[in-house]
Amino acid sequence: MQEIEVIRIKEDVQLNNPVFIVGLPGVGHVGKLVAEHLVEELNAEKILEIYSQHFPPQVLVDENSETHLVNNEMYVCKTEKHDILALIGDHQSSSTEGHYKLCTLYLDIAREFGVQRIYTLGGFPTGQLTYSEEVLGAVNNPEMIEELKEYGVNFKENEPGGGIVGASGLLLGMSKLEKIDAACLMGLTSGYLVDPKSAQSLLKVICKIFELNIDVGPLEERAKEMEKIVARLKEVEQQQKGMPEMSTVNDEDLRYIG
Repeated sequence: MQEIEVIRIKEDVQLNNPVFIVGLPGVGHVGKLVAEHLVEELNAEKILEIYSQHFPPQVLVDENSETHLVNNEMYVCKTEKHDILALIGDHQSSSTEGHYKLCTLYLDIAREFGVQRIYTLGGFPTGQLTYSEEVLGAVNNPEMIEELKEYGVNFKENEPGGGIVGASGLLLGMSKLEKIDAACLMGLTSGYLVDPKSAQSLLKVICKIFELNIDVGPLEERAKEMEKIVARLKEVEQQQKGMPEMSTVNDEDLRYIG
């Protein structure tokens, strides 16, 4: 197996006014949830698979006990306003070198399809088990700020304070060198749990940007389940202040987490 291997599922793909959306695993899996939901709801077509020695040495096991090597995948979503090139996957790189090499590949593919704008999706950790519909933004071209504000994206001075780690941030910096406009859109999340509630808020912004009407039902159901778990965790937190030995959350309740 090569260091990075690209398997083309479909050749001669032609895109109309394409944009690139990146939703890889990260904080709260917020970006991953949104991008996967878009791929499913828009009946996207898979065009390539990416395998790499920079991904963790792992296979995934499906419901039939069959193993699959971890990978990233690209899909094409057809919409009236734009054709969307969507990157989803099982993992990001497990090394710094791998992040740069994979992001170089992602940008090469984006240029191949004539992408003029990139949106990376992620979560912004608050460290609090409270919900906010806020979506925070960062851009590699300040001319994008006013446009994105109209869609409900908020921009705060020096935020995110620690920068943006991984492909979501690296692609903004690298695409600036290539003169491709890019924005990172981040749903606020605790950072402790997979967060479909935050993904809902981010999805609403994406739907405004691309003028999409998408069923949020599956995310809504997952969000309701997560709200129940967060409520139990808050209850435990309150109990531990006075009676640390007591807990109403059992292993059955926490199976959803992760």
